[in-house]
Amino acid sequence: MNAPTIYDLENQDSAIIHASCVAVSGRGLLIVGASGAGKSGLALQMIALGAELIGDDRIALHNNGGEVTADAAPNIRGIIEARGIGLLRASSVGPVGLRYVVDLDQQEETRLPDPFSIRTLGQTVPLLRGQGVPNLASALMQLMKMGRVNPEWPNK
Repeated sequence: MNAPTIYDLENQDSAIIHASCVAVSGRGLLIVGASGAGKSGLALQMIALGAELIGDDRIALHNNGGEVTADAAPNIRGIIEARGIGLLRASSVGPVGLRYVVDLDQQEETRLPDPFSIRTLGQTVPLLRGQGVPNLASALMQLMKMGRVNPEWPNK
């Protein structure tokens, strides 16, 4: 049986999934995708730009009083994979509330997409489709620090 994904958790209170997670300004970004999709690589790029590691490879998710929180699986806290180099030590923070999920297996078809979200652990979390997005690490850092402009701008 395959391990659960973020999309399989609607009616659960907690789970451990195959993912990476970073925090920017105390807000969590969960990075999901198939094995080899670049989850650890994106997390490393974001760490180089100032993000903090929550965890790599196995992320513990909990419905914590109305928000989904993420933390590293305890046995691999502070370790991140660098493909072709090995396992690296990293400072780790957490748990942290999730603000976004980015799926590296899904491609966004529009240049300026409308907000989209998923339901997981009984909560709604915004979803970004990250496959093939140029400058993804930098764009995600800016999003996590400053947020999005309302899609109806400048009319609202």
